[in-house]
Amino acid sequence: EVQLVESGGGLVQAGGSLRLSCETSGITADDYSIAWFRQAPGKEHEGVSCLSNSDDTTYYVDSVKGRFTTSSDSSKNTVFLEMNSLKPEDTAVYYCNLGIPSHWGTLDYWGQGTQVTVSS
Repeated sequence: EVQLVESGGGLVQAGGSLRLSCETSGITADDYSIAWFRQAPGKEHEGVSCLSNSDDTTYYVDSVKGRFTTSSDSSKNTVFLEMNSLKPEDTAVYYCNLGIPSHWGTLDYWGQGTQVTVSS
């Protein structure tokens, strides 16, 4: 059974840093991606970063480029989102997402989310 467990959220002042972790288990696919999404109150779900397991490429939404970095540990069981120079507009619930390509489209798995609050 695939499980994703996020941790590391909290309250931080603008300009501060946080590191989110997504601990994964039960992944048997060779080709998958781990992404971070966020959802702020009253706003749509937004993709923040995406790390591809097959070629280690990463993608970032423009609003976080240069401030956020996603990486994984050597075992690739834990994926991190290092967030620096945080802004109040980064306040949201952050979710870890596992995407596995299949014949019928992408199979998605989600963690429970972790709250990030940036005060001005």
